[in-house]
Amino acid sequence: MSMDVIDYQIFGDDMQYVEVELDPAEAAVGEAGSMLFMEDGVSMDTVFGDGRGGSAQGGLMGKLLGAGKRLVTGESLFTTVYTNHAAGKRKIGFAAPYPGKIVAADLRQLGGTLICQKDAFLCAARGVALGIAFQRKLGVGFFGGEGFIMQRLDGDGMAFIHAGGTLIRRDLQPGELLRVDTGCVVAYTAQVGFDIEFVGKVKTALFGGEGLFFAKLTGPGTVWLQTLPFSRLASRVFAAAPQTGGGGKGEGSILGGFGGGSLLGGILGGDNE
Repeated sequence: MSMDVIDYQIFGDDMQYVEVELDPAEAAVGEAGSMLFMEDGVSMDTVFGDGRGGSAQGGLMGKLLGAGKRLVTGESLFTTVYTNHAAGKRKIGFAAPYPGKIVAADLRQLGGTLICQKDAFLCAARGVALGIAFQRKLGVGFFGGEGFIMQRLDGDGMAFIHAGGTLIRRDLQPGELLRVDTGCVVAYTAQVGFDIEFVGKVKTALFGGEGLFFAKLTGPGTVWLQTLPFSRLASRVFAAAPQTGGGGKGEGSILGGFGGGSLLGGILGGDNE
């Protein structure tokens, strides 16, 4: 199936959204919950799989297979297709789920395939196939941060993925090696070799704070990295949150960790005025 050719523009700095412009009868496919706005004349339809349509997915069994692939990657069984039924151009916006950058990937220029982490996909032109990529090496599956399965985007249209924090793009030459924290790998082209490597020293592994393994990326190809994986952000928020009950009146007080500190902190803070 030929891809819909869509125009787009990315807005924002740390909390970005992408605005997609659809010609009459064109459509875009969005991850569940990613829609920000849509103009009058655009309809939305929730479907199994990736929304390529019955002929492209092989009928009912094809749709079920496509939905099953998304379920395996940890995503929803459904995607939402947004179609422009108006006589003129209409726009629709898709928002990123947490602070970071949106990557506009032209699959035609990337060899037709992009492999990305499970929760990176945001939206794409209708016709882009959403599948799965199995990691064939046992070490990658157990220690790669993303497990055996990642998302695979195939086609020759535009796809948009999201990275946390600042985005880094590296174009690797043949044989060029890059070692990366396993959670910081957002996406890479199909030619890139992906493996896992032990950090080397037991002391460094236990006390270095970087984990036990690196992701080893080998060129040729293009890789995208993120400076703030959502798992790292969530763990820091959880670590900073109060771990005890009692109303939380003493957050931020030096006395908050001592007996009666919450009560005293509340009095000093004016909570009992």
